[in-house]
Amino acid sequence: MQQADTHSKLFGYLLWIFGFLGSHRFYYGKPVTGTIWFFTLGLLFIGWIIDLFLIPAMDREADLRFRPGPTSYNISWLLLTFLGVFGVHRMYMGKWITGILYLLTGGLFLIGVLYDFWTLNDQVSVKNAEEIAG
Repeated sequence: MQQADTHSKLFGYLLWIFGFLGSHRFYYGKPVTGTIWFFTLGLLFIGWIIDLFLIPAMDREADLRFRPGPTSYNISWLLLTFLGVFGVHRMYMGKWITGILYLLTGGLFLIGVLYDFWTLNDQVSVKNAEEIAG
């Protein structure tokens, strides 16, 4: 039985370019180390360089951990990364009320965007489970 590809290595490597800020680690569901990378510039760039070789393993782990389905992790992360303060990623997931609230409050004054960086993978996974269940 083959595991579904929920996360993309290509997208992971593109985020790795900004990985000294932890973006690729958040994408692969590692918010604690993503936050550490953010505040230490990828552990003074050393951890960032090592991650270049760890991305395939992080990708496999994310594919096993998160539920596949019609809501794309890649699109969700793309929208959060570039349009998070406008709530577009929440609207994409069908969370219209909080999406509009983010739009009117700058992503709930950026605190909501930070929350979503920590929890987006789980939000998409729950959404996919609900859509598959009916």
